[in-house]
Amino acid sequence: MRIALHQMTSGTNLARNVLDIDAAIAKAAADGAIMYFAPEMSILLDRDRAHARLQLASESQTDALSHFSAQASRYGIWLHLGSVPVVHENGDKLANRSIVIAPDGQVKARYDKMHLFDIDLASGESWRESSAYTGGNTPVVVQTPLGLMGLGICYDMRFPDLFSVYAKSNVDIITLPSAFTVPTGEAHWHSLLRARAIESEAFVIAAAQCGLHEDGRKTFGHSLVVDPWGTVILDMGEAPGLACVDLGLDKIAEIRQQIPVHANRRVIPPLVAE
Repeated sequence: MRIALHQMTSGTNLARNVLDIDAAIAKAAADGAIMYFAPEMSILLDRDRAHARLQLASESQTDALSHFSAQASRYGIWLHLGSVPVVHENGDKLANRSIVIAPDGQVKARYDKMHLFDIDLASGESWRESSAYTGGNTPVVVQTPLGLMGLGICYDMRFPDLFSVYAKSNVDIITLPSAFTVPTGEAHWHSLLRARAIESEAFVIAAAQCGLHEDGRKTFGHSLVVDPWGTVILDMGEAPGLACVDLGLDKIAEIRQQIPVHANRRVIPPLVAE
Protein backbone atom coordinates (compact mmCIF):
# COMPACT_ATOMS: atom_id res chain seq x y z
CA MET A 1 0.00 0.00 0.00
CA ARG A 2 1.30 3.42 -0.96
CA ILE A 3 1.77 6.17 1.60
CA ALA A 4 3.10 9.73 1.31
CA LEU A 5 5.40 11.50 3.77
CA HIS A 6 5.60 15.29 3.82
CA GLN A 7 8.91 16.70 5.06
CA MET A 8 8.30 20.35 5.94
CA THR A 9 10.07 23.50 7.06
CA SER A 10 7.01 24.89 8.81
CA GLY A 11 7.06 28.56 9.67
CA THR A 12 5.34 31.09 11.90
CA ASN A 13 2.43 31.80 9.54
CA LEU A 14 -0.31 29.22 10.04
CA ALA A 15 -2.18 30.05 6.82
CA ARG A 16 0.95 29.61 4.71
CA ASN A 17 1.69 26.23 6.30
CA VAL A 18 -1.88 25.11 5.58
CA LEU A 19 -1.43 25.97 1.90
CA ASP A 20 1.78 23.90 1.82
CA ILE A 21 -0.07 20.94 3.33
CA ASP A 22 -2.96 21.37 0.88
CA ALA A 23 -0.60 21.11 -2.08
CA ALA A 24 1.05 18.03 -0.61
CA ILE A 25 -2.28 16.30 0.05
CA ALA A 26 -3.35 16.90 -3.56
CA LYS A 27 -0.07 15.50 -4.87
CA ALA A 28 -0.19 12.51 -2.52
CA ALA A 29 -3.67 11.63 -3.76
CA ALA A 30 -2.63 12.09 -7.39
CA ASP A 31 0.33 9.76 -6.81
CA GLY A 32 -1.99 7.05 -5.49
CA ALA A 33 -1.24 7.27 -1.78
CA ILE A 34 -3.95 5.97 0.53
CA MET A 35 -2.58 7.91 3.50
CA TYR A 36 -0.68 11.19 3.94
CA PHE A 37 1.67 11.83 6.88
CA ALA A 38 2.77 15.28 8.08
CA PRO A 39 5.45 16.10 10.71
CA GLU A 40 5.16 17.38 14.25
CA MET A 41 3.83 20.97 14.51
CA SER A 42 2.86 20.86 10.84
CA ILE A 43 0.58 23.90 10.88
CA LEU A 44 2.73 26.17 13.06
CA LEU A 45 6.31 26.16 14.34
CA ASP A 46 7.00 29.29 16.38
CA ARG A 47 9.19 29.47 19.48
CA ASP A 48 7.65 32.87 20.34
CA ARG A 49 4.80 31.35 22.31
CA ALA A 50 2.97 34.63 22.83
CA HIS A 51 2.92 35.23 19.06
CA ALA A 52 1.97 31.62 18.35
CA ARG A 53 -0.92 31.73 20.83
CA LEU A 54 -2.54 34.51 18.78
CA GLN A 55 -3.05 32.02 15.93
CA LEU A 56 -4.23 29.08 18.04
CA ALA A 57 -7.61 27.91 19.32
CA SER A 58 -9.24 24.83 20.79
CA GLU A 59 -9.49 21.80 18.53
CA SER A 60 -13.17 22.45 17.80
CA GLN A 61 -12.43 26.07 16.90
CA THR A 62 -9.32 25.42 14.77
CA ASP A 63 -10.44 26.24 11.24
CA ALA A 64 -7.49 24.39 9.71
CA LEU A 65 -8.78 21.09 11.10
CA SER A 66 -12.26 21.44 9.60
CA HIS A 67 -10.55 22.48 6.37
CA PHE A 68 -8.41 19.32 6.36
CA SER A 69 -11.48 17.19 7.04
CA ALA A 70 -12.97 18.63 3.85
CA GLN A 71 -9.72 17.94 1.99
CA ALA A 72 -9.74 14.31 3.13
CA SER A 73 -13.25 13.94 1.69
CA ARG A 74 -12.36 15.83 -1.48
CA TYR A 75 -9.39 13.60 -2.30
CA GLY A 76 -10.60 10.36 -0.69
CA ILE A 77 -7.43 9.99 1.37
CA TRP A 78 -6.54 9.27 4.99
CA LEU A 79 -4.68 12.11 6.70
CA HIS A 80 -2.27 11.89 9.62
CA LEU A 81 -1.63 15.55 10.39
CA GLY A 82 1.57 14.80 12.30
CA SER A 83 0.81 16.99 15.25
CA VAL A 84 -0.86 20.36 15.63
CA PRO A 85 -0.83 22.80 18.56
CA VAL A 86 -4.29 23.43 19.99
CA VAL A 87 -5.53 25.09 23.15
CA HIS A 88 -5.99 22.29 25.68
CA GLU A 89 -9.47 21.59 26.97
CA ASN A 90 -8.41 22.78 30.41
CA GLY A 91 -7.99 26.23 28.82
CA ASP A 92 -4.66 26.89 30.53
CA LYS A 93 -1.94 25.44 28.31
CA LEU A 94 -1.68 23.94 24.82
CA ALA A 95 -1.76 20.34 23.63
CA ASN A 96 0.66 18.89 21.07
CA ARG A 97 -1.93 16.70 19.34
CA SER A 98 -1.80 14.09 16.58
CA ILE A 99 -5.03 13.88 14.61
CA VAL A 100 -6.00 11.14 12.15
CA ILE A 101 -8.78 11.87 9.66
CA ALA A 102 -10.55 9.27 7.48
CA PRO A 103 -11.63 9.83 3.85
CA ASP A 104 -15.16 10.59 5.04
CA GLY A 105 -13.76 13.62 6.86
CA GLN A 106 -14.29 12.18 10.35
CA VAL A 107 -11.59 12.35 13.02
CA LYS A 108 -10.77 8.73 13.85
CA ALA A 109 -8.13 9.31 16.52
CA ARG A 110 -6.42 12.00 18.53
CA TYR A 111 -3.33 11.59 20.68
CA ASP A 112 -1.64 14.16 22.94
CA LYS A 113 2.15 13.90 23.23
CA MET A 114 2.83 12.18 26.56
CA HIS A 115 6.52 12.97 27.07
CA LEU A 116 7.35 16.67 26.99
CA PHE A 117 10.73 17.89 25.75
CA ASP A 118 12.41 19.53 28.77
CA ILE A 119 16.14 19.37 28.10
CA ASP A 120 19.44 21.27 28.17
CA LEU A 121 21.86 20.20 25.44
CA ALA A 122 25.64 20.53 25.51
CA SER A 123 25.28 22.67 22.35
CA GLY A 124 23.58 25.35 24.46
CA GLU A 125 20.06 24.63 23.25
CA SER A 126 17.47 24.60 26.01
CA TRP A 127 13.81 23.62 25.65
CA ARG A 128 10.94 23.58 28.15
CA GLU A 129 7.91 22.16 26.38
CA SER A 130 6.12 21.70 29.69
CA SER A 131 6.01 25.46 30.27
CA ALA A 132 3.46 25.81 27.48
CA TYR A 133 2.01 22.32 26.94
CA THR A 134 -0.01 19.80 28.92
CA GLY A 135 1.13 16.22 28.35
CA GLY A 136 -1.22 13.42 27.37
CA ASN A 137 -2.08 10.56 29.68
CA THR A 138 -2.75 7.54 27.50
CA PRO A 139 -1.51 5.61 24.45
CA VAL A 140 -3.85 5.58 21.43
CA VAL A 141 -4.35 3.03 18.66
CA VAL A 142 -6.53 3.41 15.58
CA GLN A 143 -7.59 0.97 12.86
CA THR A 144 -6.57 2.15 9.37
CA PRO A 145 -6.20 0.57 5.92
CA LEU A 146 -2.55 -0.04 6.87
CA GLY A 147 -3.61 -2.04 9.92
CA LEU A 148 -3.65 -1.17 13.60
CA MET A 149 -1.66 2.04 14.17
CA GLY A 150 -0.08 3.18 17.45
CA LEU A 151 0.43 6.93 17.83
CA GLY A 152 3.43 8.75 19.27
CA ILE A 153 5.15 12.11 18.77
CA CYS A 154 8.88 12.91 18.59
CA TYR A 155 10.38 12.78 22.13
CA ASP A 156 8.03 9.87 22.93
CA MET A 157 10.39 7.63 20.94
CA ARG A 158 12.90 7.65 23.82
CA PHE A 159 10.48 5.93 26.21
CA PRO A 160 10.18 2.22 25.38
CA ASP A 161 7.42 1.59 27.91
CA LEU A 162 4.99 3.35 25.56
CA PHE A 163 5.97 1.11 22.67
CA SER A 164 5.82 -2.00 24.82
CA VAL A 165 2.11 -1.19 25.22
CA TYR A 166 1.78 -0.93 21.46
CA ALA A 167 3.75 -4.14 20.85
CA LYS A 168 1.50 -6.02 23.28
CA SER A 169 -1.47 -4.66 21.30
CA ASN A 170 0.01 -6.16 18.10
CA VAL A 171 0.14 -2.87 16.24
CA ASP A 172 1.18 -3.05 12.59
CA ILE A 173 2.30 0.59 12.33
CA ILE A 174 3.88 3.08 14.73
CA THR A 175 3.82 6.76 13.83
CA LEU A 176 6.34 9.25 15.21
CA PRO A 177 5.99 12.68 13.55
CA SER A 178 8.87 14.83 14.73
CA ALA A 179 10.72 18.12 14.85
CA PHE A 180 14.07 16.72 16.04
CA THR A 181 16.95 19.04 16.86
CA VAL A 182 20.07 18.64 14.72
CA PRO A 183 22.44 17.47 17.52
CA THR A 184 20.04 14.83 18.84
CA GLY A 185 19.05 13.84 15.32
CA GLU A 186 22.64 13.21 14.25
CA ALA A 187 23.25 11.14 17.38
CA HIS A 188 20.04 9.16 17.88
CA TRP A 189 17.33 9.57 15.20
CA HIS A 190 18.03 6.52 13.04
CA SER A 191 18.99 4.28 15.97
CA LEU A 192 15.86 5.01 18.00
CA LEU A 193 13.44 4.60 15.11
CA ARG A 194 15.04 1.36 13.97
CA ALA A 195 14.89 0.06 17.55
CA ARG A 196 11.18 0.88 17.84
CA ALA A 197 10.51 -1.04 14.60
CA ILE A 198 12.63 -4.05 15.55
CA GLU A 199 11.25 -4.51 19.06
CA SER A 200 7.62 -4.15 17.91
CA GLU A 201 8.08 -5.98 14.59
CA ALA A 202 6.04 -3.20 13.02
CA PHE A 203 6.53 -0.49 10.42
CA VAL A 204 7.62 2.88 11.80
CA ILE A 205 6.54 6.00 9.90
CA ALA A 206 8.23 9.23 11.00
CA ALA A 207 7.57 12.39 8.99
CA ALA A 208 9.89 15.18 10.14
CA GLN A 209 10.58 18.88 10.07
CA CYS A 210 13.81 19.96 8.35
CA GLY A 211 16.11 22.91 7.81
CA LEU A 212 16.25 26.47 9.14
CA HIS A 213 12.89 27.76 10.33
CA GLU A 214 11.58 31.32 10.54
CA ASP A 215 11.83 31.26 14.33
CA GLY A 216 15.57 30.50 14.14
CA ARG A 217 15.57 26.83 15.05
CA LYS A 218 17.12 24.13 12.88
CA THR A 219 15.60 20.67 12.56
CA PHE A 220 17.19 17.43 11.42
CA GLY A 221 14.90 16.18 8.64
CA HIS A 222 15.51 12.62 7.45
CA SER A 223 11.87 11.56 7.48
CA LEU A 224 12.01 7.77 7.71
CA VAL A 225 10.01 4.67 7.02
CA VAL A 226 11.47 1.59 8.71
CA ASP A 227 10.21 -1.94 8.09
CA PRO A 228 9.66 -4.59 10.83
CA TRP A 229 13.17 -6.00 10.27
CA GLY A 230 14.68 -2.59 11.02
CA THR A 231 15.55 -1.82 7.40
CA VAL A 232 15.20 1.83 6.39
CA ILE A 233 13.08 1.81 3.22
CA LEU A 234 12.77 5.61 2.94
CA ASP A 235 15.09 8.39 4.11
CA MET A 236 14.16 11.85 2.79
CA GLY A 237 17.44 13.53 3.65
CA GLU A 238 17.55 17.21 4.58
CA ALA A 239 15.32 19.02 2.05
CA PRO A 240 11.57 19.67 2.27
CA GLY A 241 9.29 17.78 -0.09
CA LEU A 242 6.88 14.90 -0.54
CA ALA A 243 7.88 11.27 -1.02
CA CYS A 244 5.82 8.15 -1.61
CA VAL A 245 6.72 4.61 -0.63
CA ASP A 246 4.92 1.28 -1.01
CA LEU A 247 4.58 -0.77 2.17
CA GLY A 248 4.66 -4.54 1.84
CA LEU A 249 2.41 -5.26 4.80
CA ASP A 250 2.88 -9.02 4.44
CA LYS A 251 6.40 -8.37 5.77
CA ILE A 252 4.91 -8.05 9.27
CA ALA A 253 3.69 -11.65 9.43
CA GLU A 254 6.88 -12.89 7.78
CA ILE A 255 9.13 -11.29 10.40
CA ARG A 256 6.90 -12.31 13.31
CA GLN A 257 7.04 -15.91 12.13
CA GLN A 258 10.84 -15.85 11.95
CA ILE A 259 11.34 -14.22 15.37
CA PRO A 260 8.15 -14.72 17.41
CA VAL A 261 8.77 -12.11 20.09
CA HIS A 262 5.03 -11.58 20.55
CA ALA A 263 4.50 -15.26 21.34
CA ASN A 264 7.66 -15.46 23.46
CA ARG A 265 6.96 -12.34 25.53
CA ARG A 266 6.79 -12.92 29.29
CA VAL A 267 5.18 -10.89 32.03
CA ILE A 268 8.00 -9.27 34.00
CA PRO A 269 7.30 -9.18 37.77
CA PRO A 270 8.14 -6.10 39.84
CA LEU A 271 11.78 -5.74 40.83
CA VAL A 272 12.49 -6.90 44.36
CA ALA A 273 15.63 -5.61 46.06
CA GLU A 274 17.74 -8.26 47.77
